Amino acid sequence: MTAFWVYFAARPLFWIVLTIVVFMFSRWLNRKLGGLSLLHPVLISMAMLISLLVLTDTDYDTYFDGAQFIHFLLGPATVALGVPLYDYFDRIRRMWLPILVATLSGATVAVVSAAGIAWLLGGETRTILTLAPKSVTSPIAIGIVEKIGGYPSMAAGLVLMTGMLGCVMAPWIFRLLRIDNDIARGFTLGLSAHGIGTAYALGLSSMAGAFAGLAMAVTGLVTAFLVPLLVSLVGV
Repeated sequence: MTAFWVYFAARPLFWIVLTIVVFMFSRWLNRKLGGLSLLHPVLISMAMLISLLVLTDTDYDTYFDGAQFIHFLLGPATVALGVPLYDYFDRIRRMWLPILVATLSGATVAVVSAAGIAWLLGGETRTILTLAPKSVTSPIAIGIVEKIGGYPSMAAGLVLMTGMLGCVMAPWIFRLLRIDNDIARGFTLGLSAHGIGTAYALGLSSMAGAFAGLAMAVTGLVTAFLVPLLVSLVGV
């Protein structure tokens, strides 16, 4: 059995097939349990894959060699978000001012709150800088952190955690505040939970997905300019 595992674990195709199977199982389990936000398919998949890698003593590079095709598909998937945006372009054009104000305020609160809490708790400077862009998608967050002197690898993990927490907490917050408008729900998810939130919003409706994709893109752009500016003003 050990020889069998060693042979197949070294094959790139094994890990991409395993990742797809695990995610399909996670979606099935989530639906069976009534779509519980605490058991989001991405969260279940992460837990299962990480546990498997730890139990089999498989390093991440070996896993990524097989699963990197999925990573490659992130690019086309992101570009494809332009399709629902095009469908609702007239509505987006009419709402440009509220969208701009919401993005500026949301991005500022996300950056200042994360960095401020870390500072109050006595976090070191590089950790505080790493936390600042946690609410934008991984490539942008890593690029920002590299520029301002944080920890890129930590930033990637924080971005993932932020997205998952956003998807877990969003349904409760929407019910608590009685928010049932797809535009508001989608934009909130894209702004606060980036790509994972956008994927969740697409499951709500095409309109929610369109505004989530818009929020994710604009928030990333605003944060890329905002964080270095704040760092230079503070003099870190």
